[in-house]
Amino acid sequence: MTMPIPFSLLMNILFLFLSLSLTRYSATANHHNAPQDLVRSSCLHASYPDLCIRTLSSCSGSANTPRDIAQAAVNVSVERARGVSKNLNALSAGLKTKRERVALSDCVEQISDTVDELSSTLSELKHLRGETFQWQMSNAETWVSAALTNENTCLDGFEEVESKVKGDVKRQITNVARVTSNALYMINRLDESRGRSRLVTP
Repeated sequence: MTMPIPFSLLMNILFLFLSLSLTRYSATANHHNAPQDLVRSSCLHASYPDLCIRTLSSCSGSANTPRDIAQAAVNVSVERARGVSKNLNALSAGLKTKRERVALSDCVEQISDTVDELSSTLSELKHLRGETFQWQMSNAETWVSAALTNENTCLDGFEEVESKVKGDVKRQITNVARVTSNALYMINRLDESRGRSRLVTP
């Protein structure tokens, strides 16, 4: 005759099963949330936190280290600078005064330099090496700082210009300058965090 299983034993088995299920669910949830949490924690003290989260949230699935975040931030800046460069070239056809044309021409040149500097930065971040890390980070910081200077110089060139174009240019350049400022913050953060995680390839 089969002995009945005590009720207390059944309850213990059920409790153990539920505990294991909850632990597995929690681990899975944490695994999926980790990249998104990294984006949010990285953006917390950026120059423009909300913009940072908004522009980097799409990369959260592939961003697992500060290096990934820095690359994504610079990539956002490169893409936006390229878009602005294209838009500024299109605006030139509708300009009426010499002052407008000179200001826009200078701005186009400066944004072109910005695209080059940010592209060089992105390439550097993709090929970091332990023995040259500090030198490469110095290059990246210098290039992104120069890109920011170009963007500010472009805005300064339109200070004496009074036209409809001025507002459009200012809006576009300000947007690029903000994501570039966030990118510089992420690069500085990567530099500071080198000793706390494995950031570079051997």
